[in-house]
Amino acid sequence: MRSKFIGLLWLFLGIMLSLPGLPASAHAQTQVVLGNSAVELTGPWKFHTGDDMRWADPNFDDSDWGTMDLTPPAGSTSLMYGTGGFVPGWIKRGYPGYSGFAWYRLRVNIQNAQDAKAALALKMPAHFDDAYQVYVNGQRIGQFGRFTNRGVTFYLSQPRTYPLPANLHNRPTTIAVRMWMDAATPFIAPDVGGLHGPPVLGQPSYIQALLRLDWEDLDRALNEEFVLSAILLQVLLVAFGLYWLDRSEQVYLWLGLVCMTSLIYSAVVLLGYYTTWIGQTPVEFLEDVVLIPAYIGLWVLFWGYWFRLERMARLHRAVWGMVLLLAVGMAMVRPPLYGRAVPVQAMVWLLPLTEVFKLLLGAMLVWVTYRGIRRDRTEGLLALPAVVLVILSLYQEDLIVLHIPVSFFPFGFGINLSDLATMLSFGIITVLLLRRFLQGQREREQWKQEMEQARQVQSLLVPTTAPSTPGFAVESVYLPASSVGGDFFQILPIDDGSLLVVVGDVSGKGLKAAMAVSTIVGALRDQKERQPSDVLAHLNRVLHGQIKGFVTCSAALITADGAMTLANAGHLAPYCNGEEVSVNSGLPLGIVAEGDYSETSYQLAPGDRLTFVSDGVVEATNDKRELFGFERTQQISSQPAQTIAAAAKQFGQEDDISVLSVIRTAAMKAVIA
Repeated sequence: MRSKFIGLLWLFLGIMLSLPGLPASAHAQTQVVLGNSAVELTGPWKFHTGDDMRWADPNFDDSDWGTMDLTPPAGSTSLMYGTGGFVPGWIKRGYPGYSGFAWYRLRVNIQNAQDAKAALALKMPAHFDDAYQVYVNGQRIGQFGRFTNRGVTFYLSQPRTYPLPANLHNRPTTIAVRMWMDAATPFIAPDVGGLHGPPVLGQPSYIQALLRLDWEDLDRALNEEFVLSAILLQVLLVAFGLYWLDRSEQVYLWLGLVCMTSLIYSAVVLLGYYTTWIGQTPVEFLEDVVLIPAYIGLWVLFWGYWFRLERMARLHRAVWGMVLLLAVGMAMVRPPLYGRAVPVQAMVWLLPLTEVFKLLLGAMLVWVTYRGIRRDRTEGLLALPAVVLVILSLYQEDLIVLHIPVSFFPFGFGINLSDLATMLSFGIITVLLLRRFLQGQREREQWKQEMEQARQVQSLLVPTTAPSTPGFAVESVYLPASSVGGDFFQILPIDDGSLLVVVGDVSGKGLKAAMAVSTIVGALRDQKERQPSDVLAHLNRVLHGQIKGFVTCSAALITADGAMTLANAGHLAPYCNGEEVSVNSGLPLGIVAEGDYSETSYQLAPGDRLTFVSDGVVEATNDKRELFGFERTQQISSQPAQTIAAAAKQFGQEDDISVLSVIRTAAMKAVIA
């Protein structure tokens, strides 16, 4: 009897040892005492790298697996958002450099639930890398991410809860989590990989309350993005508003483009955290390959325009070339949108290379700032704090590598150094922009006053009514294209009954042309000689070296008996009774030091009309871009000066218009002094 019992015992032991694995009830279990609350499943969990769908089976023997305790370290805080505990991932816990699939398994025995028949719920941790599927007793109850035969689409991590199957009370239950992490994730931070907190098991109402707390943590962490977006929108409106008011100031446009790029970046971040419309790979690709390189380049160009540096075209080429190199480098480092990723071995040299490109862009910004301070010390030093803050915002990730704290949680709200620096820099820049805009407005008002004063002076120098000219009738019209112009004419009666007429046109427009007119009129009134060639030679000597452009001028001396001597310096030939007067023309005034101006003689009969026009008449242009031209000018040259000027202006004034007509009214004897 005893030998039979021993034989049966050995047979039973042999059968047991021949089984592939022990049933779940025979494995170590975590006792979960659950009332009307929830329990953190800190483990220790069984952990194994690789992927095998058999590992979801509750009867699978995982006794030879490693363990992973998900208890958050005391005093730890989240590196991503919120203020909850953060468990370092598998990269820092014995699996350095590993990416791909890994499994967590935990057997629990749920006891003392308030309602043994009610279904329970499982809240997954808000922090994880990068996608997961959850199995309970071999049944998949949920997932975050999209798992297909072609690969895994993952999103920015979000809090999630999943209902558990019914009737799990007072019996062994196996929870398995199939994790997947992208190959590029280990290069982002040193403590990534898998779950960064314990799942929570409990009553659905309690689990939903915890889920709301997780979302509130996320909201608090992203408050900075909402605040930053509001600030960026305000600065964007201010910048584009100022640019609309003053198109000549390019700095407003480039600040608006910087704000627009940053707004798109913030929108992409918020879209990634609050939705699953697009995967994390496209989000990061857009951020790292497009937005961040463009953002840095736009900052460099903004400060280049701010400091009014020369050779901006060369700076544009250098900046956009470096932006392109950085974008290509980041595209190779980041997971591609389609196709296979760059081998991990290649990232060892690609990542430092992209950092070099990024630092070179930063060096450009430092160089631009240095040039700006050299150019305008006061303006440069006022802008320096904003530049320093911009640099801090651009290189936050590099500060993380240097173990410099970049995240803060004042009053329970999370904020990082980059966003804080961006907010402060935009605030400073907005104040500086408004200061510059107000200075510009004051300068424009001062300019308007100076232009009005110049117009008043010019109205005194260029007469609106002709002086008394016995024997001659003089008509004159002057229509400047702006407040002041460069056309001029002088009617100078001589004691012997002769009349000296000088008409001309200063190249250019505005105040400089008006100042040149003042110089010419003053020189004419000081000139004692009245011979046309001498008058032009004198004006040429006065103007040479004093103006950057040139002056076309025509001088005519008409005696009392109608004898006319005419000299011309590049000006339009006058018209006599509707016919163009043939005259020799010399170089315009101011080009060479000594000019030679020949004279031509004519005889004016009583009733003859001599008409001088400026090129503003001939070059008047209509909406079809047709010129008024010489033919139309000649056809109306015998009409009153007012009619000629009105016709040219109505056709389409582009330049100063001046018309001077001299009509010999009667034959007179010369007055002998």
